[in-house]
Amino acid sequence: MTGEIIKGLLIPFAGTTLGAACVLFMRRGLNQKVQRALTGFAAGVMVAASVWSLLIPAMDQAANMGKWSFVPAAVGLWLGILFLLALDHLIPHMHMNSEKSEGPNVKLKKSTMLVLAVALHNIPEGMAVGVVYAGLVMGNADITIAGALALSIGIAIQNFPEGAIISMPLRAEGVSKPRAFLYGMLSGIVEPIAAFLTIQLAALVTPILPYMLSFAAGAMIYVVVEELIPEASEGEHSNIGTVLFAVGFSIMMVLDVALG
Repeated sequence: MTGEIIKGLLIPFAGTTLGAACVLFMRRGLNQKVQRALTGFAAGVMVAASVWSLLIPAMDQAANMGKWSFVPAAVGLWLGILFLLALDHLIPHMHMNSEKSEGPNVKLKKSTMLVLAVALHNIPEGMAVGVVYAGLVMGNADITIAGALALSIGIAIQNFPEGAIISMPLRAEGVSKPRAFLYGMLSGIVEPIAAFLTIQLAALVTPILPYMLSFAAGAMIYVVVEELIPEASEGEHSNIGTVLFAVGFSIMMVLDVALG
């Protein structure tokens, strides 16, 4: 079981690393349409994972509450949203294609601020993987090894474009290839760390597992609405982001249902 958990926690990080490695082989940066397509795809995966891998299992695990089984899902969802809202104001960061930083007013390099922005929304993804594997460790009947692996693979798939989206623009701004790759890779290291900490917390307080599942869902949905969807829609009008959102959503849904 330990080996399965370690593999599950590292698969999403591997997705980020492989995406960041694109900078070592591609000469040109990603054009705007490609960035929008990849961002829309990532958003679709995250929304589907929030519903099928987190919110529905949270309500299933609270089935003994009868018609009130939605309470843990609703409470956890809002706690996750408020948590990311707080981090958004407390951690200095800068979104792609923006010249204005968010959070505290500090003097940091633009490259550092971009990495912090990606790391910020990687936290809920790591928490999502961690809480599902925590349920697996605790022997929860609603969570299977295949289902947990499906979530890890889904997050890894959407992490691949995220790694490229952070490393390629850094290279275009004059950062060396090895350093751009390193920054892209480091933006994803927060995921296994957040996953490990979540497992430790959930193992200590078993009854809060439904709340933690929906907490991770709320945090991911916040990231999608606050950052990914606007980035997939900015600039000249195009439906590419919307279409790839649907593709990402469909792939994650199929993975979760087929493997879960």
